[in-house]
This record gives sequence, structure tokens and C-alpha cells, in this order.
Amino acid sequence: MNFDRLAVPALQGLRAYDPGHDLVAWRRRVGPSLVELGSNENPWGASPAARAAVLDQLHAIHRYPDPLGGDLKRALAQKHGLAVEQLILGNGSHELLMQFAQVFAGPGDEVVASQYGFAVYAIATQAAGATLRAAPALPREHATMPRGHDLDAIAEAVGPRTKLVYLANPNNPTGTHFTIDTLANFLRKLPPEVLVVVDEAYAEFVEGGESALSLLAHHPNLIVTRTFSKAYALAGLRVGFAVAHPGLIAVIERVRESFNVNCMGLAAAEAALGDVEHLQWGLARNAEERARLADALRSRGWFVHPSQTNFLLVEFGARTAAIEAGLLDRGVIPRPMIGYGLGDCLRITVGDRNENRRFLDALDALA
Repeated sequence: MNFDRLAVPALQGLRAYDPGHDLVAWRRRVGPSLVELGSNENPWGASPAARAAVLDQLHAIHRYPDPLGGDLKRALAQKHGLAVEQLILGNGSHELLMQFAQVFAGPGDEVVASQYGFAVYAIATQAAGATLRAAPALPREHATMPRGHDLDAIAEAVGPRTKLVYLANPNNPTGTHFTIDTLANFLRKLPPEVLVVVDEAYAEFVEGGESALSLLAHHPNLIVTRTFSKAYALAGLRVGFAVAHPGLIAVIERVRESFNVNCMGLAAAEAALGDVEHLQWGLARNAEERARLADALRSRGWFVHPSQTNFLLVEFGARTAAIEAGLLDRGVIPRPMIGYGLGDCLRITVGDRNENRRFLDALDALA
């Protein structure tokens, strides 16, 4: 039986999100010495307060979590100066990014994103039955944002059928970042009925702390998503959130899955949010290691995209496939970029000092 033909037309031929190498299989093969630099995880780990909160929830795992996530929402509202009604929680921000297209786009509609935007945007668009218009990215030679979002090109790609625009800031996989003033100018160019999703999964890493959250009051068509997976090191618990106009959030709530964030995730995220000292410590370590790693790679002659995240996009040219294979043979996991149309690049998570040293040693062994 051809089950693909039984699916709705939008899903026929849709390729699922590719998470990269099978890390579980590699862990079994290599063991604890494996250096995992393919998923942009935080090597310094979660706040001790978050870990304690998880343990405290173990006695209650026979109960459903709070379906509203009230305590976490109130903590987020207080931290960011928001109303609770502006917030919706997700099983990671991935779930929410999918739902925006599900709710606001469909057959005959268009969704606009950048050429090298996060892969989920294209998946969400196709799953909704809409059409993706990929605006060309900035050139590799751009002085500050090589292969980053060209907001002028994205604005030009918006047409009468456009319902949704996805932007990542900073962008995955390029690591590039545009300023909030630039975003504000972009928003002023768009029709007010076009919704703009600014994916800020890596926002905490940005120097100066700029965020699209500051523009919400003036742009009711703006949606901002965040995650606890990266800077807060809670990737295994899957907690994200979106902020938007209360009326928009109320519409999204209609499709939110019941109990979509588990009790341990809710408790850990709230605790992590309150541990500012641990967050700042981890961000400082990341900035140090990112600069050190980028300098080391550039000194070896590789092109490294400037990054405001916890990863580096590195261009290895014609040797990319051989370098990827060689790193894997030496127990170091990078992220291939061929699915993004960047087959001459690998994305490298910024690890701790030892992980970065092992990566560079493995790379040098391939020279």
C-alpha cells in the first residue's frame, strides 16, 4: 500500500526535519569520548537550580503538568515586561514555528524566508500547503553578514499572497545577526496584515542584548519566539515560547496541544530563568571559546562566518566531505550543511576548551 498517496497533498513528498548524524548510534559506537559539536547544545550545562527543580518534580510525574504553564508564563512576563496574555508555550520553539504556518497559511498562500534560513521554515510552509518564496541571502563577500538575511530582498519578495515571513536573528546556520533598528525599518515596509515571525533561539548570545521584543508594542503583526534549549541548556526538556499580540496568541491557542510542556520542563525553565548568574557565566564562557575557536580556524586558512551564537559556520570548500568523514572517524561530530545548499561548509558548535581542542587536533590530523 502506498501510504504517501493517502496523506493530504501538502504532505506528499515532504521530507522530515533532518537532525544531522545519529548521535545515539555514535554514542554507542564511540562511548563517552565522543565530541558532539553538531547540535548547538550548551556544553556548560543547565543551572543547578534547574536540575534541582527537575528532581523535585519526580514525585509528581503521575500527574499531568499545568496545561496553562501559568507559573512559567508569569515568570517570563515579569522578566521581559510582558502581559501573560502575550505568551504561549511550546514543546521547544520548533512546535510553535510549525503552528504559525498551520494557522495562518494554506494552499494558495505564500510564506517568505531567507535563502539560508532555518530548515523548519520550509517544512512548516509545505506542511501547511503554502508556497515558500526564498529571498536571496547576502553574498559570501558581505563585510559583516556573509550569507546572512538580506532584509531588502525579503521585503521585495513579499507579495499580495504573502501571509507570513520567517526571520531568524541571529540566523541558524550562518550565525549572522542584524540590528533591531534594521528590523524596525523592515517592519515599516510591510503591509500590516503580513505576520512576521522573528526566531530568537540564539538571542541571549547577542552582545548588547538587543531583541525584537522591544518592537512588539508598535507592531501587532510581529511574533517573537524564544527557546530554553540553547543559552539555558535545557535542550533535553523541550521548552520554548512565543510572544505576540494577545489576540494573535488566542488564535494560536486553538491548536496548541494539551499539556504540550511537561512538568519537569516547566519547573526547570522557571528555575533557570531565575538563575541569572549561571546564565551570564555560560554566556561569557561561550563568547571566550567562540573567539578562540574562530581565531584558530582562521589562522589555519579557513573562512569562518562571523557569529553571534554558540556555533560557527566554517567553509572548507572542496575538502568539506573528506573533512567531515575524517572528523567522524576521530570521534568528533560536526553538522553537515548540504541540506541548506551550503555543501562546502560545516557547522561547528562552540564546545568547552577540551572539546574545541580535540576538534582542532582532529582537523590538524587531516591536513
